[in-house]
Amino acid sequence: MSKIMLRQVYRGVQGFRLHTAASLASEINPAEEEFRTLELKTVRQEKRTMRDRKKTPILPPRYKRQKLDQNWGNVWPTARTFHPATVPFPVRQGYPATGQPTPDKWGNAELMKIPNFLHLTPPVIKQQCEVLKKFCTPWPVGLETPAKQDKHFPATVSTSSYLHSSPSLRDDRARIVTMKVSLKSLELDDHGRDKLLRLVKDHHDPKTDTLTLVADRCPLSTQNRDYCTYLLTVLYTEAMKTEPWEHEKNVADYERYVWEGSRSEAAARALFNARDDSPSEDVLTEYAKVVTELHNEGEDDSSVSRYRESVLKLVGLT
Repeated sequence: MSKIMLRQVYRGVQGFRLHTAASLASEINPAEEEFRTLELKTVRQEKRTMRDRKKTPILPPRYKRQKLDQNWGNVWPTARTFHPATVPFPVRQGYPATGQPTPDKWGNAELMKIPNFLHLTPPVIKQQCEVLKKFCTPWPVGLETPAKQDKHFPATVSTSSYLHSSPSLRDDRARIVTMKVSLKSLELDDHGRDKLLRLVKDHHDPKTDTLTLVADRCPLSTQNRDYCTYLLTVLYTEAMKTEPWEHEKNVADYERYVWEGSRSEAAARALFNARDDSPSEDVLTEYAKVVTELHNEGEDDSSVSRYRESVLKLVGLT
């Protein structure tokens, strides 16, 4: 390409640039060349018309809509927190303010804190018992009275199970086993009974004549139950044993007063036989009972009064 042609092309480019700049300058509005103002507050738009919302009707409390012949078990089927709008009767709980009555059931936190048994009304309990009857067996014949039950089942074993929400299902208290046995069922003689009471000490209840054994050494309740059975077996075996040195005891070594073979029995028997009339044998039996209680349980106004009356009967002055 020659130099003349290059000069013409260059001139054309320069003219195109000038023409483009001039056309752009002509399109710019003079008002837009000014600085725009900074708007710090937003311009409020026109408010839109709100749609009319339908108002939901407020229903009355539930207890006002309940029928008189309703099934309360369907209203309150399980244990739940107290709800004032469901209970159809007035309830008051809490400490009243000065000059004010006891707070009612509405907004009462005291009623919500305590457990209630509104789900265990008598009709509901009766209904549930009727449902559970088909899973029960008839009561065994011959165990109608507590005396018959104690005769056939003299030992009672008690355990406890605990259910709670925790990372572990085990509870240390569940291993405790309590065994109660009536001493009458062991059929011990006087020697064995006295020896057994010395071995168990405070585990015997004189009011009910019951021996109580408690085991909690083993980790499982079944192991502690076997241990209670073992303890009862050992106690009975040791009580029935008679050591050679036990035959060396005389009347002065007895821990309790024994009427049979005592000098009081011999003297009372001689006095009883020397009477001219023929008194009843119950007079001598009553005197023996009073004398035994006086020696073993101590003296008081009642025991001394009974002793005086038994002596007067024995000598025939009443």
